[in-house]
Amino acid sequence: MYRYLLPLGIAAFALQPAYAQDTIYEPVASGITANRVVEPPEGITLEAALRMALDGNADLSAARNEAAAIDATIKQAGLIPNPEVSVQLEGAQRDTRTTTWQVNQPIELGGKRAARINAASRAYDTAYADLSSKRAEIRAVVITAFFNVLNAQERLRLADASLQLAQRGSLVASRRVAAGKVSPVEETKARVAEANVRLELSQAKSELVIARKRLAATWGNPVPRFQQAQGNVESLPALPQWPELNARLNQSPLLTRARHELERLQAVAEVEKSRRIPDVTVSMGVKKNGDAGNQAVVGLSIPFPMFDRNQGNILEALRRVDKARDELNAAEIRLDGQLAQAYERLNTTRTEAETLQRDILPGAQSAYDAATTGFEFGKFNFLDVLDAQRTLLQARSQYLRTLSEAHSAAAEIDRIIGVPFNANQP
Repeated sequence: MYRYLLPLGIAAFALQPAYAQDTIYEPVASGITANRVVEPPEGITLEAALRMALDGNADLSAARNEAAAIDATIKQAGLIPNPEVSVQLEGAQRDTRTTTWQVNQPIELGGKRAARINAASRAYDTAYADLSSKRAEIRAVVITAFFNVLNAQERLRLADASLQLAQRGSLVASRRVAAGKVSPVEETKARVAEANVRLELSQAKSELVIARKRLAATWGNPVPRFQQAQGNVESLPALPQWPELNARLNQSPLLTRARHELERLQAVAEVEKSRRIPDVTVSMGVKKNGDAGNQAVVGLSIPFPMFDRNQGNILEALRRVDKARDELNAAEIRLDGQLAQAYERLNTTRTEAETLQRDILPGAQSAYDAATTGFEFGKFNFLDVLDAQRTLLQARSQYLRTLSEAHSAAAEIDRIIGVPFNANQP
């Protein structure tokens, strides 16, 4: 006796190759790949940087494709099992040979198909939450990188102005030494000060190059083309009210993702539970007994779940549900702490920046202007000017660092809650 079992799709492919190929091998839809974004050579704004990053970031495109891939699993989960064609031959002589043709159709029981669809749908929700979380993360990275470029541009401008002053001081000191009015030590000190400022200028240039590359990398461009970032470097992000901000935490994409992951694993556990119930296979066909004629054949096959009741997979799925529930609780505590820290950091840096802007910077600028004027009229030596300049530069650098930390804290809050809260940002 010879028995051949072929899936119906393969049998059809063997009988009708011209049509089976079109039916079985469907063309795969093209994916959503990241666009090649090249920024304009002139200056860019924060709004333009965000738009290019959301359009050209490869990580964000990967998250979109993952959501599209899981969307396809929902379609696959809803399909019913394929029928099979069975051919059975009994006997070697043509006159006594018995040929049985059957079509076997598995029938799923226990709600397996509905459970699969539900699990695939929950997986899609998780992937979409991942996409939202990735979008918020990219936005936070772009905002931080953009203001880092603004700060680096301002540092470079300050370093360049300092170099011009140092060069002028060296020239004046050289003339006074030549005239015999001051000791040559003054000229040496001026030259050393100028060399230090040149080092600071070189560092400022390097920081700007790095900052520009980090910003351009957010939209997938390894070599930035834009000349400068256009924006107000001294703008401070708004400070929202804590109760309103804390209320938004419940809709955070990270928490939403953790909730959907819990729901997905609960759905997977239901899929494993549905597999405890065996499926049945209904068979219908015809049996040809040589020259004796044809007979109808009807059969029913039911597995008997004596040993394997899928108990191991069910237990594994339930433990993963417990794990996801613990991870959700941990995410709630972690994000609450991160949000509180970012809020406090934003509040502190805002206060520090306002103090620097209101009290420290005007005083340092006034002392520097007085020292510079006195130096030009010969009332102060160059060291007095250098000391005043160093004080002003330190205050200005501290002010820029504070502004950068404030925007970084605001971007972190945006990332956690998933939506922009700052009215000064697009």
